[in-house]
Amino acid sequence: MVKLSVIVPYYNVRPFITEALRSLRANLGADDEVVFVDDCSTDGTPDVVEAFAPQLRCEVRQIRHERNSSIGTARNTGLRAATGEYLTFLDGDDWLARDYLPALVTEIERLGVDFIRTDQVRCTARARTVYRAPIGPRGTVLRPRDLILPDNRSTSVDYPYSWAGLFHRRLYDAGLMAFPEGLHTAEDRPWIWKLHREAESCAAVNHLGYYYRRGVQSSLTQIGDTRQLDFVAAFDQLLRETAEDPEADRLMPKAVRTYCAIITHHLGQIERFEPGVARQLKAMSAAALRRMPQDVLDDTLSSLDHRRAGQLAKLRRRTAPAEAAA
Repeated sequence: MVKLSVIVPYYNVRPFITEALRSLRANLGADDEVVFVDDCSTDGTPDVVEAFAPQLRCEVRQIRHERNSSIGTARNTGLRAATGEYLTFLDGDDWLARDYLPALVTEIERLGVDFIRTDQVRCTARARTVYRAPIGPRGTVLRPRDLILPDNRSTSVDYPYSWAGLFHRRLYDAGLMAFPEGLHTAEDRPWIWKLHREAESCAAVNHLGYYYRRGVQSSLTQIGDTRQLDFVAAFDQLLRETAEDPEADRLMPKAVRTYCAIITHHLGQIERFEPGVARQLKAMSAAALRRMPQDVLDDTLSSLDHRRAGQLAKLRRRTAPAEAAA
């Protein structure tokens, strides 16, 4: 069996893909494979990948979507094609430190867990900042469900980055690794919650080696169109699935609080949205608040700071006809 599969989804990242490819060359051997998923690029990125592929010391496959879809859909395509005992992801505009992936394989085999989580280096222009996974114990076997709470501080489910770690294939075989199809943002939120609710074991390790490029102009985090609003569908799914959990009463306050935090985050940056999208954001957020368990929402609003609580209370009072008109 292939030891490690690296899934690399990409779309129009020609200025950055060579750095990603060089870092893969410094991490993979004959027992590994790379599954590239071209999400219908138009800038020649697939040509760069094809030309570089002979320099990689492992099996290389390139799959092309005939129509541009979403990052989650592309990752699912890669997961279906991957054959490795262990699975991980690399976005096409990011890169890895030398020997980072072999170190992660050593750690997950030593610990015997379903998945491991790692810190990251965030890169904006020439700035480099270490961003730590919000998990205290390191190198210790943990129960993922225990890392969801408490609801009033950042926890492991608030660190949804699929590329920040390594995953045993048994998670995919158990149906725990699929991303929601077609979502352009927040697709990793239902994904990370499902892992933490249903996987049996995990660990955080101190191997730092994933370089996450921020501020890329083509990134959806920099674009204020309707694709940003997919967070509503993502969090609606998260709430539905959490409501079906045997510990729903215990976990739902965290899910609702996180949903509210994302809504206020977008409202705080509303000036970057196109005017029509800004109106949609308000209307969809108001409707989302009414879909939440109202008793849990009441408790959440009472625990938030005055500014955010006021923002959300005002939205909550919006009437359905007003939303329709907007």
